[in-house]
Amino acid sequence: METASDDNATIVNVYETTLSLPLLARGKVRDIYDAGNDRLLLVSTDRLSAFDVVFPDPIPGKGQVLNQLSAFWFRETSGIIKNHLMTTDISDMGLDIDEDQTAGRSTLCLRTKPFPVECVVRGYLEGSAWKDYQETGCVSGIELPKGLSRRQKLGAPIFTPSTKAESGHDMPISFSEVVDLIGRPAADRLEQVSIALYRHAHDYLEPRGIILSDTKFEFGEKDGEILLIDEALTPDSSRFWEAASYGPAGTPQSYDKQFVRDYVETLGWNKQPPAPELPDHVIAGTTSRYLEIFSIITGQDISEEGSAQ
Repeated sequence: METASDDNATIVNVYETTLSLPLLARGKVRDIYDAGNDRLLLVSTDRLSAFDVVFPDPIPGKGQVLNQLSAFWFRETSGIIKNHLMTTDISDMGLDIDEDQTAGRSTLCLRTKPFPVECVVRGYLEGSAWKDYQETGCVSGIELPKGLSRRQKLGAPIFTPSTKAESGHDMPISFSEVVDLIGRPAADRLEQVSIALYRHAHDYLEPRGIILSDTKFEFGEKDGEILLIDEALTPDSSRFWEAASYGPAGTPQSYDKQFVRDYVETLGWNKQPPAPELPDHVIAGTTSRYLEIFSIITGQDISEEGSAQ
C-alpha cells in the first residue's frame, strides 16, 4: 500500500486488501468479503484489468473513482431499477475494518444470486462489436445495416450480452443463448432494463459534453426481485468519449480504459497473462482520465471518506 499526491487529495494505492472479514473472492478489480446477515463488502482496489487480464501496476485513485461513481449512478438510476447498495459510509457499516484499505472505496451491499450474464448495451459501433461487424455484418447475432463505419452511432441501442467468466475472457453470446441460460422472463427483463439504463445515462451525459458509447451492467436476484449489482457506468465498464472530439474521422478523446488498451496494442503483447508493466506516463494518464470523468459526471472531486451524493 502506497500513497501518491494528487491535486484533489492524498491518494492511497490499494492493490490487494487483507481484512479481518471472511474473503469470498478476489475479482479482477474488487475484493469481496462476507459482511454477515446476507450482506457483502465490496472493496474496489486499484487493480487494472484490460483484455480480461489483470495488470501488475496499481492505478492511483482508480478504486475510489469506481466505488464512488457507482454509488452516484445507483442513486441516479434507482427509479429505473432497485440496486444492491446499502451504504458506502464506513461509519454506518458496523464493521471492524481497516480504513486505510477501505476508505472511499468500499460498498456494503445486499447479497444476491448473480445472473451468469454480462449485460452490454451499445449505442455506437466500437471495440469487439466493430470487429464482429467487419467479419460478419452482425453483433451478438443482431444483423446491422451494411456500410456502417467505425464508431458510427447506431439507429437504436442494441443489447449485446456476453458470458461472465470467473477468469479468462468473456465471450459474446446471442439473446437466445441468454434465454437458454436464465429463461425468457428474466432475459427480457435484463434486456429491457439494460437499454433503459443506457438511454438514461446517455441523455444525462450528452449535455455535459460526454458520449456514452457502450457500457456493461450486472444483475442479481434476491427474494424474487432483480437488482442492479456490482458497478454501474464507470470508466472500467463503459466507453466515455468527449463529444467535441467525436466525428467521422479521427479518434475521440476517451475517459476510460481505452488509453491503456491503445498503449498495450503497440507492444505486440498476446493478451495472455502475464500482463506487461505500464510506464509512469500511462499510469498517470489513466488516473487523470478517471478523475476527470468522475468530476464531469458528478460535479465533485473524489472523497477520501465517502461517495458522491
